[in-house]
Amino acid sequence: MFWMDKFKFNKNNKYKKEEESAPMFVIAGLGNPGEKYEKTRHNVGFDVIDVLADQYNINVRDKKCRALCGSGIIGGQKVLLVKPQTFMNLSGESIAAILKFYKLDPASQLLVIFDDISLEPGKLRIRRKGSAGGHNGIKNIIALCGGEDFMRIRIGVGAKPADWDLADHVLGRFPKAERALVEEAMKDAADAAALLVKGEIDAAMNRYN
Repeated sequence: MFWMDKFKFNKNNKYKKEEESAPMFVIAGLGNPGEKYEKTRHNVGFDVIDVLADQYNINVRDKKCRALCGSGIIGGQKVLLVKPQTFMNLSGESIAAILKFYKLDPASQLLVIFDDISLEPGKLRIRRKGSAGGHNGIKNIIALCGGEDFMRIRIGVGAKPADWDLADHVLGRFPKAERALVEEAMKDAADAAALLVKGEIDAAMNRYN
């Protein structure tokens, strides 16, 4: 029947469009959704995604796989900027679903940007792969995305004071002077991400580590 043929055409055309629009690279910034968590230490990954979105005119508002997403071009590559909305400790659920949907390889097509309490505020560390280092969001990504082999940019947010609870520290906001350092680091992280997308990981590590 004509309507069945039309349905098949529309369905196939939909899949074809999704395939053609598939990103070559996913850049995921980690954080917690909601105004309550904006500009906290744990949300620096979200903040870098905002920097990239602003620099490359990418609208990160599409809802897919329990994340806010936006497609665009960075470094000549088609990318998907991702902010998981699962809350930090379940970040892997969203990212794994996106990788599966687009049939992407985390080792060569995933970059994760997140906070690190072992680094001083504003310091960056870029790595091809590595352990979770106690970060629950990264633990969940490693568990659900096939292992530790994916690129990451760690942004220093400083160690917690001795008498503080860790959750209070990472869910707290920076003092004004530290925030200024971290905002500069966010710009550097965005520039480093553009290099990584182009395959220039050694250049990024030499410049920003």
